[in-house]
Amino acid sequence: MKKLFYHSYSPSAFNLGTLVLRLVAGSLMITHGWDKLSHFASYKQQFISFMGLSPSVSLGLATFAEFFCSALLILGLFTRLATIPLLVTIFMILKVNSWDVMKHEVVPALGAIYLALLLFGPGKYSLDARISKK
Repeated sequence: MKKLFYHSYSPSAFNLGTLVLRLVAGSLMITHGWDKLSHFASYKQQFISFMGLSPSVSLGLATFAEFFCSALLILGLFTRLATIPLLVTIFMILKVNSWDVMKHEVVPALGAIYLALLLFGPGKYSLDARISKK
């Protein structure tokens, strides 16, 4: 019971926490990316034009972030770099939906997780940690 109220944390708990954040956030977003990747032709007809780019290019960037960057996040490879396109995607999702966070409450939660991973890094249980040890 004492550990529940203790204000400090162990390095292994921190590393396990970052692993859980990476796996959960990556798994939630990769499903959206896979759907866009597998139905690219049907999505590009209705996709938004981001910063003057064509809908096809905008969809390609969103697919890259949602699928490939999420895969990197799950693996813990280039974690901090992979969170940047994911954060941009989160902001675009919120902008397209008129910043209605109550309608899409998972989106700001994912944004908070990506921001935390950008700040904390991938943790010990990642390919980034294995590569940096060599």
